[in-house]
Amino acid sequence: MGILDEILDKVVGEEITIGNLVGANIIVAQGGRVIYENSFGFADREQQKQMTPETIIRLASLTKPLVTAAAMALLESGIIKLDDQVTKWLSYFVPKNPDGTVTPIQLRHLLNHTSGLGYGFLSADNEPYKSAGVSDGLDDSGLSLEENLRRLASVPLLFKPGTSWCYSLSTDVLGAVMEKACQKPLSEIVEEHVTGPLKMSDTTFLVKDVDRLAVAYADKSADDEAPRRKEAEDRVLLDGCGPIHYAPGRIMNPRAYPSGGAGMAGTARDYLKFLETIRQGGVAILKKKSVSLMTEDLVPDFEVPAAGPGFGFGMGFAVVRDSEMANTAKSRGTYEWGGVYGAKMYVDPERELSVVILTNTALYGLMHFPTIIEKTLYGGRLG
Repeated sequence: MGILDEILDKVVGEEITIGNLVGANIIVAQGGRVIYENSFGFADREQQKQMTPETIIRLASLTKPLVTAAAMALLESGIIKLDDQVTKWLSYFVPKNPDGTVTPIQLRHLLNHTSGLGYGFLSADNEPYKSAGVSDGLDDSGLSLEENLRRLASVPLLFKPGTSWCYSLSTDVLGAVMEKACQKPLSEIVEEHVTGPLKMSDTTFLVKDVDRLAVAYADKSADDEAPRRKEAEDRVLLDGCGPIHYAPGRIMNPRAYPSGGAGMAGTARDYLKFLETIRQGGVAILKKKSVSLMTEDLVPDFEVPAAGPGFGFGMGFAVVRDSEMANTAKSRGTYEWGGVYGAKMYVDPERELSVVILTNTALYGLMHFPTIIEKTLYGGRLG
């Protein structure tokens, strides 16, 4: 065991012991070689089931880069085009601008979140999406994807497409476009173009091996000594925004539509395969030009509040524009994203570093824990 192993094991172990996390899987690669991997805590605390590398964990928005990569493969083959209007594929999807006019949303707007769409949980009261009955793709409302998007289209856009940036349900709309263009389910498209070629056999929209699925937990409150097990229908407040509505059982429901923005689960080892493929130029699934679109800042004139100061956005990933402004040790050009079930990943190309942090505790596993891991990794122990 090296010094990095000892330090990381100690830091993560303390987080488990004091009750900030229930369980976690962490894997780190540098220069194409795994330099750290370990599992901590419980996949199911009540049943005393340990977290292992084979534990499947809900990815939430870590789904977006996978779906984006599949979309890039369709772009390369000419099935869809960046300049395609969404209405070419979804004739019913015609949301209006704030002033009541209509500006066509292009697929490029969906891919880089400049569509004018949003998420319900980004507002304190989940409005106006709540009144329209729009799902953020994390609950289990029973809606079909088309019905959810029809409801979404009934709500005015936040801004004219292409004029600003907002984290949004764009990837869910993109998933519907992909299904229409390919005449097959999104799950099959992602498997055909991404998870299949990369042998990511545990990464899916529907978990059938329930025994391997981690239980989802919510952060402990001031009155709790440990995180609480999430209910069948649950909500957790995102600071500065509104409540996120969860349905942990959705990932086991074959009737739930495949949310392109939040619907997958997988393992840390699987996700590392994807990140390393992207880091090395996309060989096996994509051309370098597509990888560049995913990993370079495509919105330099816009703020990216969901990532924070110092960040830009490509297609599927946030991108570090300015490390100092972003208050991070990660290099400029690092691309990353997280998931609201408690996950974070990033690739630092300058250091040839890929990091996957999957926990079953939200929102601590997304908002705070990755910063602790980052400070430990970058504390003079990386090349």
